[in-house]
Amino acid sequence: MSKQVPQPLPEGLHPETLAVRTAVPRSQYGENSEALYLTSGYVQPDAETSAQRFAGEEEGYTYGRSGNPTVSSFEMRLAAMEGTEAAMATSSGMSSIMLMLFSLLKSGDHVVFSQSMFGSTIKLIGSEFARFGVESTIVPQADVAAWKAAVRPSTKILFAETPTNPLTDVCDIAALADIAHNAGAWLAVDNCFATPVLQRPVTMGADIIMHSGTKYLDGQGRVMAGALCASEKLVTEKFLPVMKNSGLILAPFNAWVLIKGLETLDIRIRAQSERALAMAQWLEQHPQVARVYYPGLPSHTQHALAMRQMSGIGGALLSFDVKAKDAAQARERAFHVLDSLQVLSLCTNLGDTKTLLTHPASTSHGKLSDAQRQAAGIGQGMIRMAVGLEHIGDLRADLGRGLDTLA
Repeated sequence: MSKQVPQPLPEGLHPETLAVRTAVPRSQYGENSEALYLTSGYVQPDAETSAQRFAGEEEGYTYGRSGNPTVSSFEMRLAAMEGTEAAMATSSGMSSIMLMLFSLLKSGDHVVFSQSMFGSTIKLIGSEFARFGVESTIVPQADVAAWKAAVRPSTKILFAETPTNPLTDVCDIAALADIAHNAGAWLAVDNCFATPVLQRPVTMGADIIMHSGTKYLDGQGRVMAGALCASEKLVTEKFLPVMKNSGLILAPFNAWVLIKGLETLDIRIRAQSERALAMAQWLEQHPQVARVYYPGLPSHTQHALAMRQMSGIGGALLSFDVKAKDAAQARERAFHVLDSLQVLSLCTNLGDTKTLLTHPASTSHGKLSDAQRQAAGIGQGMIRMAVGLEHIGDLRADLGRGLDTLA
């Protein structure tokens, strides 16, 4: 990362405009579409300038592991949309979590996080970082009292994903921010599924906003990417030194794809959320569906909180349980629904313009123990649906192909 001043823009622009216009200054060629700088090194004007730049005494690009103009444009654009001072792009969503943890923690430090988080996040914090002496406590996502009770003098980070994958659990961001700040800790929020279109955690007190750019920021399932949005101080003093030494960098081409993805994020999220609500309402009435998990439904246990935090929109991700008498039958029936698809995709990614369905218990959360999955509320009959942009009638017909033929 090299600190850059973006192209001059007037104050007070809306996020939709910032998503289209924020970028590094145009080159001497005056390109309208942001340039793709495919280079690993940069020619320096003279030896003294080179020495000052490598020493961090003068702004300027030095090496691809430290910064790239295309990556800078993506970072500026995402930070502008999230309302933070800065952002740092990484090679994947999980690498952004790695960067945050390595930058802010040491042996003996403590993390509090939700039991409803993404399976790999649970394994990374609870198992991998435990090997280096980092302690952690898992708490129920929606239980504010449990979060508060879990805090210790050594607690450095509270980490929440809201809504969660795949249960769409929501946490009270403002309440968790108060708990964290009273304990002298940071609140980090995974905002992958709401995106800054629906939710800006920094306005509710969050210190760090994490993204898997692989999901909705790209929006078409093309590249892997991640990002951390935070204050200029956190980014430059904590994240940047670790980034330079670890090489968790985002490739310039992937950054360019994300820049273009951000330009349509607002209209995609709104259109996909509209379809997701319609599908959730339809599934809730289907005789073979036991339960639907979607924040936009009044039946969701945290519907009011979700609507308050997410601009009155439920998002594009939902999950549902097929009816079954036991776990074995539930798995069999869920697999039947997935194997009956002819249009929609059986795919573990999400955020695509194509609707993607998956079986969380055997994929995203497959490496967790049965006890961990049960604690997280993920059963064998659960199917996650990341709704795309297909016609709502076609979505219902394709999913109904399996649901309507369950024995």
